[in-house]
Amino acid sequence: MRLLLAAVLVIPLGLDLYMPVPEDNPLTVEKIELGRRLFNDRRLSRDSSVSCASCHDPQRGFSTAQPIAIGVLGRQGSRNAPALINRGYGHAFFWDGRAATLEEQVLKPIQDPNEMDLTLEEASARVKLDVTALSRSLASYIRSILSGDSPYDRFINGQRSALSAEQQMGLQLFRGKGNCTACHVGPNFTDEEFHNTGIAWRDGQYTDEGRFAISSIPRDHGAFKTPTLREVARTAPYMHDGSLATLEDVVEFYSQGGRPNPDLDSEIRPRNFKPEEKRALVAFLKCLSGKIQEGLR
Repeated sequence: MRLLLAAVLVIPLGLDLYMPVPEDNPLTVEKIELGRRLFNDRRLSRDSSVSCASCHDPQRGFSTAQPIAIGVLGRQGSRNAPALINRGYGHAFFWDGRAATLEEQVLKPIQDPNEMDLTLEEASARVKLDVTALSRSLASYIRSILSGDSPYDRFINGQRSALSAEQQMGLQLFRGKGNCTACHVGPNFTDEEFHNTGIAWRDGQYTDEGRFAISSIPRDHGAFKTPTLREVARTAPYMHDGSLATLEDVVEFYSQGGRPNPDLDSEIRPRNFKPEEKRALVAFLKCLSGKIQEGLR
């Protein structure tokens, strides 16, 4: 069994960043490769019609073009399938943070009746692996899905020509007038926290309670996990419900101050971006796409 140091797998993100790996599930070549095969294995779904890759397409930054995930027998889930880019650095998983570890997270879609619809015992029998091996291998593979070496990374590492004048303007707006860094902070552009932007507020009520359904904390009504912005140009549509189709729609949503509601995050308020500022922000967001590494490729 060949062990790999977590740092060996990391594409430079522009800052030193080391991936936390559980002591009981060290990264190995064998587990990562097994996890990749399982990730693409349709036997893990009830009717053998979908795999993990069906909703997490490598060509789309490991996300899906569908606003709401579609599972076995055409069943529709309740939320958009989030991108898996750099999730090895995550602190909690799913839009509502209901899983504390990747090892826990990877088993949930298999069991969800609207996704893959198998018991863990059935899944284990189909692939001839015990549940622990199944969980640890899939989690190891997801830790290998990394993005970095974007124009933004090259820019902050001193290559001033890596960003156009418009993209540099967008970066200034992102950090300044837009205050996007209140939530999208650090090398992964996420604080790994939960925020109410109003996206789930419709006709005077929440269409989805978000984090509150897990925490029961009043401030978590309608709050969802901050997604990474790495590869964001590849991962449309956006938000937990896939309701914003383009980056232009996202910038417009925040320019208007989200959607007012009783629990709106204090950082969400109208920014009133000018047309050229909106274009600059979109141009900056596009420069966060770089090189994607998965498995040992």
